[in-house]
Amino acid sequence: MKSIDKAYINGEFTRLNGTEIFDLINPSNHQKIGEVVLGNEIDTQKAIAAAQEAFKTFSKTTIEERIFILENLKKSVEDREADLIETMILEYGGTRQFCTMSFQNMVSGFDSMIEILRDFEFTRKAGNTQVQMTPIGVVGIITPWNSSNSFICSKFATAVAAGCTVVVKPSEMSAMQTQVIMECFHSVGLPKGIFNIVNGLGNIVGSEIVNNPGVSKISFTGSTQTGKMIAKGAVDSMKRVTLELGGKSPNIILDDADLKQVIPQAVLGAYMNSGQACIAPTRLLVPYSRLEEVNSIAKEAAQQVKVGNPEDENTNVGPMVSEKQYERVQSYIKIGVEEGAELLAGGIGKPEGLENGNFVKATIFTNVKNDMRIAQDEIFGPVLSIIPYENEEEAIVIANDTKYGLAAYVSSSDEQRALNVASQIDAGRVCVNGFKHDPLAPFGGFKQSGIGREFGVYGLEEYLEPKSILL
Repeated sequence: MKSIDKAYINGEFTRLNGTEIFDLINPSNHQKIGEVVLGNEIDTQKAIAAAQEAFKTFSKTTIEERIFILENLKKSVEDREADLIETMILEYGGTRQFCTMSFQNMVSGFDSMIEILRDFEFTRKAGNTQVQMTPIGVVGIITPWNSSNSFICSKFATAVAAGCTVVVKPSEMSAMQTQVIMECFHSVGLPKGIFNIVNGLGNIVGSEIVNNPGVSKISFTGSTQTGKMIAKGAVDSMKRVTLELGGKSPNIILDDADLKQVIPQAVLGAYMNSGQACIAPTRLLVPYSRLEEVNSIAKEAAQQVKVGNPEDENTNVGPMVSEKQYERVQSYIKIGVEEGAELLAGGIGKPEGLENGNFVKATIFTNVKNDMRIAQDEIFGPVLSIIPYENEEEAIVIANDTKYGLAAYVSSSDEQRALNVASQIDAGRVCVNGFKHDPLAPFGGFKQSGIGREFGVYGLEEYLEPKSILL
């Protein structure tokens, strides 16, 4: 059993002032696999103080120095590939398929910032004025449990590129994964204080980061509800915020699409990261005229989905991260039945033979109305809603009829037609004909899916303040 009892502060693994212990549970079998001592306000204050002191010198580093650090960070992550993937499977229950992809995203976060730094203009002209893009200060990074180290790597890479220092509060449920990434970064011999991590609860460590005047910016990925609380707290000290929040992403299948190709893809897409993904396309919009055909293909596709041991490379859906999350998903499946949606596949309860873990059946509802809760609320589990529409215009209306606007998807045999529809969707990222990721493209949400952008030049500029010098 793994015991984690240190924070990482000012370049050292540091004993904690906090004493509360949090149990780490394998979601596949409910066995205790470790425990972590949680930090408190004092630990967080020490980390912030270390980051503040380090910022004085790190903010003045050259582009070449920052690229050198990013290259070393990338290598340190690559050297621990197996540990990073296996620990994520064990602690989080992510499938091998997803955890391998998550590792690739960790690496790409460093690659993209190195590429951007080579051409980024930190000094510009605006009229007759010199504009200096200056590092914003200490950044508080708060990450969720559904891809913990990927978020830490991408956010820290951006901070390094900008010349910022960081204090990270990861999910307490990800402590074993966090330990591996701390060891990776420690092996690089980073300048002391530029990277600090304190495991702890959101209402203790997270609150201190949000309220402490020594932190200049918050970069948060997580639920919309928590994001709103962070934004409210941050405004008192005028912290800058980047909030990547929830989603209820539409996947519009236009009437000219090849259903035999796109529907199985849509089903698997809805179940990405076992459905625990803010960008998962969990609302499948299809023409009324082809609903019967869609239902037949979708049901067959769901029967081919493998729910089970996340260590198996053929598994598509692993367990929910916790019993609490399992119960949340079960409650929404019950709500779907009560609302009158037609249950096409899956349903309440655990798949046969998987009773010891937090496993949910691969579930599909069809003939769903967009005002049903299963179509409006972010369930965060393997539950897909098929919503029929009459024509293209109605499809766009339904797609936009949500408080969220993080991601969307459009499929058509005519790429120009798909592009035209994509341009009318209120979402920060729209994928045409498939599921795609570009680490150089801005990522973030419209409406209640967030504020600001991550990745690429747009993400880097969120960590910089423009200073105008009029000569």
